[in-house]
Order: sequence, then structure tokens, then C-alpha cells
Amino acid sequence: MLAPIPNDARAEIGIIGGSGLYDPEIVRNAKEFKIYTPYGRPSDNIIVGEVEGRRVAFLPRHGRGHKIPPHRINYRANIWALKSIGVRWVIAVSAVGSLREDYRPGDIVFPDQFIDMTKKREYTFFEGPVVAHVSMADPFCPTLRKLLAEAAEEAGIRYHGSGTYVCIEGPRFSTRAESKLWRMFGADIIGMTLVPEVVLAREAQMHYATIAMVTDYDVWAEKPVTAEEVAKVMAENVEKAKKLLRLVIPRIPKPGERPGCGCEESLREALI
Repeated sequence: MLAPIPNDARAEIGIIGGSGLYDPEIVRNAKEFKIYTPYGRPSDNIIVGEVEGRRVAFLPRHGRGHKIPPHRINYRANIWALKSIGVRWVIAVSAVGSLREDYRPGDIVFPDQFIDMTKKREYTFFEGPVVAHVSMADPFCPTLRKLLAEAAEEAGIRYHGSGTYVCIEGPRFSTRAESKLWRMFGADIIGMTLVPEVVLAREAQMHYATIAMVTDYDVWAEKPVTAEEVAKVMAENVEKAKKLLRLVIPRIPKPGERPGCGCEESLREALI
């Protein structure tokens, strides 16, 4: 028997913090909750509070202190936990490498497609006897991506409104040959955490979008970077992400308002 969810743990918007964004500094009147799921423990306790007048839940994907590597994250528990407390909208923050000259370190990308190169993760909530085949033709919420792009425009943040994210298993980085292959595939950025998170959010009928923060060029570019340079860009990107979150959260449609997309009906024609 799972513990009941207290009323003050309820939230409508979820933020999944990635590399560099571990603490919910923007969340006011915050309380911490331990959420139990049928899939085990989430990455960390969930922090629930207010951002710009909206109820928001914050979950650090790798746990506070970056204790969980990408291939060991309990993605199903994370998404289930957010869904169980009422979250409908998910903004996921992640650090990525660039596979294009014009996607520069310090840029923000709102991807619209992905290529899955992961190998051994738990990809679905539907393992029988109920089976679902959800459409991933357009994996990200167009409403949320549009709101994020508008917020970036207003804030004067250099961004790219689309891009293909190739997700690798990790925790190792790509070889030079692999990095060049991802470019041939048509990928624009590379990371280790998007899949299966985005797929599970679709199965949970949630609105999901990613703030992908470019920290450096992947190894195809043969542009060596130091840890100090990456840390500097990471810190600057985190501040940009916080600014974006403060701007976009109050603009997210409230309960009863029509979002203009079909994310919450993703299972309508998916169940077998």
C-alpha cells in the first residue's frame, strides 16, 4: 500500500533539474516530500512550493550532489511520482554537448526531436497485460516549447527553437567516430538523460519540454575545453534556466484552460 499524498504536496507544474541545477532556489515556501512509487524511490525527495504564484514541484534528476549516473536513474519512479502529486506540465533541464558549429556553448536549445541510442533502460509503464504503443512522432509539447521560446526572446537569451537531441547510454562520452556519426544522423545536440524520460511523460499524458543547455562542443569539433571553462558556461546556463523558468511558469495554461495540444490525450489510440 502506497502512502496517501498530502494536500500540500500537490503541484501542477514539475521541474526536473539536471546537471548544475540541483537545488530549487526559485521555489518559495518550499516543503520537502518523500514520495513512494510502484517502481521504487525517485532520484530524491520532491520539493513543492510556489514560483510566480503557481504550485511547482522540483525534482533533481541525479539527486542532490549528482549522486546518480544517467544510466542508473529511476526514470519511471521520477515520472510516476510527479504524476501522482498532480503534475501535468514538466519542464526538464539538462546539460548537452553541441554537434553543430552554430549551436555554441552558452546557447539554449528547445529540442523538437530525438534519436534514441540508449541500450538497457526501462522504457514503459505498460509491460502487460495492458499494452500501449504511444506515438512519438512529435515527442515534445508544442505549447510548452512555444512558451519557452517566447520567454527566451523576451529575456534576450540566445536560443534555438528546434533541434534533434541524440541520447546515448553513458556514463562515458562518445568516441570521435561516434560523434561524427551522430552528426551524419542529423543530430544537433547530445546528452544522456532525455530517454526514456520524455517517453514516460508521454505515456503519463503529461506536457513535456526540455531546456537543453549547451556546455561545450562534442569531440567531433576537436576543440579542447578545460573543466574550468565548462564550469563557467554551466554556471551561466543555470542562471539563464532560472530566468526562463520564472518567465514561463506563470504563462503555462491553468486547469480548465485549453492548452491547444493533444498531450493529455496521448493514450486515446495507443492502448491495445
